[in-house]
Amino acid sequence: MNMDKEAGPRYVIGIDFGTASGRAVLVDVRDGRELAWHVTPYPHGVMEDELIGCGIRLGPEWALQHPGDYVEVLRQSVPAVVREAGVSSGQVIGIGVDFTSCTMLPVDEAGTPLLLKEEYRREPHAFVKLWKHHAAQGEADLINAVAAERGEAFLSRYGGKISSEWMVPKGLQVLREAPEVYAAADRFVEAADWIVFWMTGEMKRSSGCAGYKALWHSKEGYPSAAFYRALDPRFERFAETKLRGEIAPLGRAAGRLTGEAAAVMGLHPGIPVAPGMIDAHAAVPGVGATKPGQMVLSMGTSLCHLLLSDKELAVEGICGVARDGIIPGLYAYEAGQAAVGDLFGWYVQQAVPAYVERVADNEGVTVHKWLERRASRLRPGEHGLMALDWWNGNRSVLVNANLSGLIIGLTLQSKPEEIYRALLEATAFGTRKVIEAFETAGVEVRELFACGGLPGKNRLLMQIFADVTGREIKIAASTQTPALGAAMLGAVAAGSHCGGYDRIEEAAERMVRVQEETYRPNPAYRAVYDLLYREYTELHDLFGRGGREAMARLKRLQREAAAAGGQRDPEMPEQGGGRAKGNERR
Repeated sequence: MNMDKEAGPRYVIGIDFGTASGRAVLVDVRDGRELAWHVTPYPHGVMEDELIGCGIRLGPEWALQHPGDYVEVLRQSVPAVVREAGVSSGQVIGIGVDFTSCTMLPVDEAGTPLLLKEEYRREPHAFVKLWKHHAAQGEADLINAVAAERGEAFLSRYGGKISSEWMVPKGLQVLREAPEVYAAADRFVEAADWIVFWMTGEMKRSSGCAGYKALWHSKEGYPSAAFYRALDPRFERFAETKLRGEIAPLGRAAGRLTGEAAAVMGLHPGIPVAPGMIDAHAAVPGVGATKPGQMVLSMGTSLCHLLLSDKELAVEGICGVARDGIIPGLYAYEAGQAAVGDLFGWYVQQAVPAYVERVADNEGVTVHKWLERRASRLRPGEHGLMALDWWNGNRSVLVNANLSGLIIGLTLQSKPEEIYRALLEATAFGTRKVIEAFETAGVEVRELFACGGLPGKNRLLMQIFADVTGREIKIAASTQTPALGAAMLGAVAAGSHCGGYDRIEEAAERMVRVQEETYRPNPAYRAVYDLLYREYTELHDLFGRGGREAMARLKRLQREAAAAGGQRDPEMPEQGGGRAKGNERR
């Protein structure tokens, strides 16, 4: 591709593939200005109950997608941003993508998804297994037990447990439940890698996706065949066969846009395409974090903690660590909280009294904003409440999906805004717990950056995070940080000879901005939060480490009750259906 054919500014495109839609952002290479963005909802959406179009029912915890939805994003959103920005397609010099992970699909020798073949159109295991497909929990439990029994060294890189969301449990589930699909699959690939293949014709594996989700290590490779054989004799050659492929390091091109893909996307052939990146991870370069000790809080429905370091150490409860996983030359650690924005949303949608909705409506604000305003008037400790932020289990540092939410201190005088503030504080305490786990292990945390949907929506939340952690928090200027980070990788894939950059650090210096306003801890509030954090830690350890199994028992009873649904004794009355005779109030 000869970039000298067109004079003028150079642009890159970042494509962010989410759970329900994909978006493209067109970015000026010179200064990171986002000139246009466009969202394409996935036509098939997320299939959780049945396969669309054929009525085949899916089991509990399934979550499938159709790869044609990802191509539709390229077909619609990429031409749209070029057209909206009013630039020439010949001025686009690079493309980067980020993707939810682990989102996995089986393909044949030509890289064609199996579900596109007639014989597999009605086979659920031939479809894309979305990141939140949790139906491989049994396989994950087996993997963790066998790895622990064998003393597998890789387990410590993932906080002692791997998730059912990842590549190996999903692959093992296919083998055990649909061996004919497993046999037909030439490879299992991340959707991030597949969409890059679709654009370039080069089937390579991103070092980030392989390192965080497929147990690959830059020095040791994949676990041994003996480990896979211990899981199932038929699984022995899983890494050798189903995961084979060149590992593509971040910071260079994975391939170039083919003529066929260029025609679909309205671009010129030959544009360099960067290796795919995990969506939350792309936010790290997107906020300008490129140095050891910098942690990025990617804050949305959940919270992902991403920390750069120049050393690899075992850290309790992390989701993973990989060299070159985000920034070339550095180790990048991931931890997380499973419910943050989702927790606040649950409270507003399910637990707020009706009068709050009426008052907020009368004042012309959302319920969230009304609660934030009222909660801002409270001082730390004033509400007398403490919560554990486990409404969706604990991802880090306890790695326990059976844990659940808790609030103590409630009285007949407790108000909605007090409960709301306690929930905000609980998520900040959870993040402090993650930071302390890193520092206890010897991994330094020097700076905090925040991005995602929440920092721009809830100022009180961000101030509480600063007060609880005792650290200044810098906020990304871009509202599209993953897509911007992906675009930056596209600029690096192009290189300086094409108008891009040779290193991600150079791209960050020129293309990233943070907001001038930061959140600094209030010294007086910080002292109170230090005291409150002790109470949080006591509850955290009591229910998370202290052998108190009440939460797990309640979960088990809930599952048993759900399984018994429809088996109710017809002679038993409905619960709550009316009053027994003789007990009516007069």
